[in-house]
Amino acid sequence: MSKIGIIGGTGLTSLDELSIVSTESVDTPYGSPSSELVKGEFAGKEIIFLARHGKDHTIPPHKINYRANIWALQNAKVSEIIAVAAVGGIHRDIPPEKIVIPDQIIDYSYDRRHTFFEDNLAHVTHIDFTHPYSELLRQKLLQAAIDSKVDVCESAVYGAMQGPRLETAAEIRRLERDGCDIVGMTGMPEASLARELNIDYACCALSVNWAAGKSESEITMEEIQHAIENGMIAVKSLLEKFLLHR
Repeated sequence: MSKIGIIGGTGLTSLDELSIVSTESVDTPYGSPSSELVKGEFAGKEIIFLARHGKDHTIPPHKINYRANIWALQNAKVSEIIAVAAVGGIHRDIPPEKIVIPDQIIDYSYDRRHTFFEDNLAHVTHIDFTHPYSELLRQKLLQAAIDSKVDVCESAVYGAMQGPRLETAAEIRRLERDGCDIVGMTGMPEASLARELNIDYACCALSVNWAAGKSESEITMEEIQHAIENGMIAVKSLLEKFLLHR
């Protein structure tokens, strides 16, 4: 039976009927992951959680050890990853508290260790990244949204920015011209690293604010926190339904 990994943080260990079995500190050839692996069971299925920003949410996006995180999950025999992420809404149909299941991504990040294939290679290795997310997992998330009566945006282009600062209005206009619908800071290289290790990967993104220049007010952390608290209720409901029918 395949193991499911969930990368995220806030509130996810409180999924209804989730039984925490153990926590494990892991060392990897690429350094330490962001957090311990939290192992639990849901409906008889083994689930492994990893807090992307660390247990206390102290690791900024550009400092996350993405390679260690993905390697640790693969070493724990995870074959599917659902990545929960907070994003900004660029498209007018993606307001705060809207859940998005993206189907494409554009990488604007830089200076991140973004591949396992760089040293001591027998040959140069390339991966097909035409479709960055597992369509099978995406469809299962979309079905779970229907079953849990959660309204989601069924496709979107995720613009992965460097962070940790938020974007300028001009940058958001550029992303919009490029075709991006949402903007975040952690989508890459997480997705491509999972592909390199043959792990099916999909993203469940929660819009927590309008992107810069898309509203008349400035973006505040209070606004973002409010959207996280409200929107995570629907995210948890969707994930519970997804896990129940795995």
